[in-house]
Amino acid sequence: MAKKSIFNHWPTMLLGFVVAAILVVAVFSFQLPETQHAVVTTFGRPAPVTAPGLHFRWPYPFQRVYTFDHRVRCFSGGEGKLEETMTKDGHNILVGIYVTYRISNVELFFTSLENMTKAESQLNSLMRGAKNAAFGKYNFNQIVNTDSKKMELGKIQGEILANLKERATKYGLDIISVGINTINVPKTISEKVFDRMIAERKKESDRIIAEGDKKAETIKISADRERAQILAKAEARALKTRAEADAKAAEYYKVFGEDPELAEFLRKLDALRKVMKGRTTLVVDTATPPFDLLKPRALKKATKKPAVKKPAPQDKVAAPATGKAN
Repeated sequence: MAKKSIFNHWPTMLLGFVVAAILVVAVFSFQLPETQHAVVTTFGRPAPVTAPGLHFRWPYPFQRVYTFDHRVRCFSGGEGKLEETMTKDGHNILVGIYVTYRISNVELFFTSLENMTKAESQLNSLMRGAKNAAFGKYNFNQIVNTDSKKMELGKIQGEILANLKERATKYGLDIISVGINTINVPKTISEKVFDRMIAERKKESDRIIAEGDKKAETIKISADRERAQILAKAEARALKTRAEADAKAAEYYKVFGEDPELAEFLRKLDALRKVMKGRTTLVVDTATPPFDLLKPRALKKATKKPAVKKPAPQDKVAAPATGKAN
């Protein structure tokens, strides 16, 4: 029986070499993605690794690799995040805040906090202290108010952010932003707060009403003064017009005085025109002026031309007798 050559098993041997190479790479290296930073400890001494890609390492227990996501996170506090906070003037309010942060120094973060659970627990304590310190500098009406100009929430957020940035740096954390997501009033003081707010709004409404009444009175006085001026001017103009009309009427009356009967006839005729302006049916006594014009003899009498008096003939003067004297 012929002996089998070792080269007859080369596929199996090749597969074994490939598997062994993969195991070696897996044991002696690690892959770091773009979104993560790592800390490699050699017998407990940490060393940061921030460049993405494939990195060499010694297997455990010589070295251990800890990876952390360095993208921006949003954290709104842990258990009991909505807590009572005392204002400068002694009022209790319920305030909840949130922060956005990221790991800026992975080595410092690892040596001081080790993992994200401890990190957020520590960050929760920092948030509580910064929140109480900031809100304790302001009065209640600078936090809760119907007038947005009196509220100082923007300044409070800025103070909390500055405080957290300074204190979180020593843990390798970078605080990017701070926001206030909840402001409530405890039930024990909510009724007093509402009563005070109602009183403030009533005071403001009374002030506005008083200003409106004052302006209305000013407008009324000004309108009355203008009205009096306009009436005075109109009355003066009316008196002038009436005087001019009386003067013209006096001229007409002077003309009518020359023939009273004609004047009376014209006045009656004008009255008839006004009464019988449209299609009118009247049952009246023709003896009543101005309807007495409807009598035929009245019309005849009115339209009769006055007789013109002929000049008297001159008296004839006898001519003187002529003759010769004897």
